Amino acid sequence: MLSIIVYLFAVVLANMTVLWFGPISTPINAFFLIGLDLTLRDRLHEKWMGGNLWLKMFLLIAGGSVITYIINRNAGPIAMASVVSFAVAAFADAFIYSKLLRKSFMVKSNGSNLAGALMDSFLFPTIAFGHIMPWVIMGQFLAKIGGGFIWSLMLNKHNRNKELAEEKSSS
Repeated sequence: MLSIIVYLFAVVLANMTVLWFGPISTPINAFFLIGLDLTLRDRLHEKWMGGNLWLKMFLLIAGGSVITYIINRNAGPIAMASVVSFAVAAFADAFIYSKLLRKSFMVKSNGSNLAGALMDSFLFPTIAFGHIMPWVIMGQFLAKIGGGFIWSLMLNKHNRNKELAEEKSSS
């Protein structure tokens, strides 16, 4: 449940900062917030696999945009750009993730984040701002990959520590 709350908070915060500060904020958001969301989505992918995965992912992605719109109706175009770009990115991410299923979390997460980051980085600013912005797209893509990598390291370490603690308590 905490992963869902953090995911939604990060999406809404990213959307609102784009509303307030415009395209200049997108690479910063991409590194700190969207890199986190891409990685959390991978973690949730593993947790929800086999249990209405696609429906849960769609509701999660749509939820962030709906909350953004409820908070500030002026964020409508950004919320729409967010839901469309994240939905397309989720399909690309899930496709690559499924091809890497037998690999470690780090390989699956970072490999699939490449596809998701590419789709989201192109679609979000193009839809939100109405035209192709090459430097914003490139900045977002690189920031998402870097941020996603750092978040995957932290989540992987947290999960290893959690598994070790569970092993100790069961012994």
